[in-house]
Amino acid sequence: MYFCILHNFKYISMKISFRSICAALMMLSLSAMAEIPAGYYSSLTGKSEAQLKTAVYTLVKNFTSVSSYQALPQYFQQTDVYPNSRRWWEMYSNMTFYIPSFSGMNREHSFPKSWWGGKTDVKAYTDLNHLYPSEARANQAKSNYPLGEVDRNRSVRFDNGVTTVGYPVNGQGGGAQYVFEPADEYKGDFARTYFYMVCCYQDYRWNTTYMLSQNTYPTLNQWSINLLLKWHREDPVSDKETARNEIVYSYQNNRNPFIDYPQLAEYIWGNRKGETFVPGEGGGPVGTPTLINPNANTTADFNQVAIGESIQKAIFFKGENMTSDVKLQIYRGDTDMFSLSTNSIAANLMNTEEGYWLYITYKPTSLGKHEARLLISGGGMTATRGVGLMGECLPVPQLTACTATEATDITSDSYVANWISPADEVVDYWVVNRTKYIGGSPVTEQLVSENTSLEIDGFDQSDSESYTVQSVRLGHYSPESNVIYVAHDGVTGVKMEQPLAVMTFSGSLRFLCSEPQEDCRVYDISGRLYRYVGHIEHCMDIDIEQGVYFITTATHHTPVKVIVK
Repeated sequence: MYFCILHNFKYISMKISFRSICAALMMLSLSAMAEIPAGYYSSLTGKSEAQLKTAVYTLVKNFTSVSSYQALPQYFQQTDVYPNSRRWWEMYSNMTFYIPSFSGMNREHSFPKSWWGGKTDVKAYTDLNHLYPSEARANQAKSNYPLGEVDRNRSVRFDNGVTTVGYPVNGQGGGAQYVFEPADEYKGDFARTYFYMVCCYQDYRWNTTYMLSQNTYPTLNQWSINLLLKWHREDPVSDKETARNEIVYSYQNNRNPFIDYPQLAEYIWGNRKGETFVPGEGGGPVGTPTLINPNANTTADFNQVAIGESIQKAIFFKGENMTSDVKLQIYRGDTDMFSLSTNSIAANLMNTEEGYWLYITYKPTSLGKHEARLLISGGGMTATRGVGLMGECLPVPQLTACTATEATDITSDSYVANWISPADEVVDYWVVNRTKYIGGSPVTEQLVSENTSLEIDGFDQSDSESYTVQSVRLGHYSPESNVIYVAHDGVTGVKMEQPLAVMTFSGSLRFLCSEPQEDCRVYDISGRLYRYVGHIEHCMDIDIEQGVYFITTATHHTPVKVIVK
């Protein structure tokens, strides 16, 4: 059953949703927290357009990462559950799931990780401001497609009543074959998430540019700006977003400014460009020593660690008008389980835009749950502030090998890897060790999966492939499984290749083909998808950077190698 909503007390449907019924309850429990911290946005004052966007970047980029990717469902239990309920609040389906089980769900990067190259050692990988729980099939269907409006006059690839995937309407998609369109009640949520991401990570170089440009301003390309501003205006900030923003702030010590100040998007990309922005929060008298970060509700949760090991978290400290050193002390509870990189922070470090990173180490010496508090005092402040510290120590996991099974759903450019994992073992996630054989040379990469199967694409880049699987728990890996080999032999439904040739010029490619071809994919020398062109025709040109590339289409599967000088 699909629930539409009574959104911000304005009807946008003839139906009533569970979301609007719960929103008021959520706000009752968080009303004391839902105030913008004094001084938090002062650095944005008087700035406009590019300078304002960079000021947002400087403000939000320094945050405390959550403990680990595998621990995300535990954070989601605080950020994405209906109030006074055990039901997950996910924005991708109308299915019902209950905590604490995460079965049938995924940790979803709403801003696809492949767009920044899929690196897992960067902050974007575990940034709660764009990570949401998602029903697994919807997550797989949306893939890494850009946001967009689906053309309902053409066949729709996936539609579960909340998530729709299909061909984009004219002018959208940025060259992608398909787009992902969320339900109307969540379009503003995703728009504000994307506004945050292109500010927080404006220094990234993008692997995929469906919606993005390689610059610090405006970072979004024009069709994306038009779409996201439209959704932002039509679906204003909801109580769900406000409450979630506060909870994420308590973990990460950074906020989504576009939830606190929706008009901020207009100053950067919209109808108030050129005007200077002035935040509207209050605060104490000018010159008052103020601790901006960490906030008063912060809890540093180290999650779970195996006995004999340790884990470290970094907490960002920033203040205004501090007059003396800030003193730090661990007190109350299991004080011997936690240690600090320093016991004081100089006032001049606290008062800078760069702030100061404090490192806290959790190294338990006994099994069980441990808690303590970090006391923050001095600096000229009239009151102290406490930060919660918590973690759990477990025995070292004993993992047995998985059993890899035959690949299924083999096509010209993809297949599904499968395996069986011991049912009685707790697993955080699985790692698929994929080996591609190209001209007899093996190239291995590791892929992460939350289920006992994984769709693997780019099969048309290799002569054949193999895979093994390992389960992972608390950073410990099981032995590798048996090896499964996957060959192109026996692939059905693949037509004879249509002729394709490519000419190169300085900074461009020209396609030569006897008839139009679809799904043109340009891969760089490392095998990563550099560019996607949905439709190409004879003598069509595209701009491209210098480098070595491999090109395939839906009807020409043998890669064409080109060198652009």
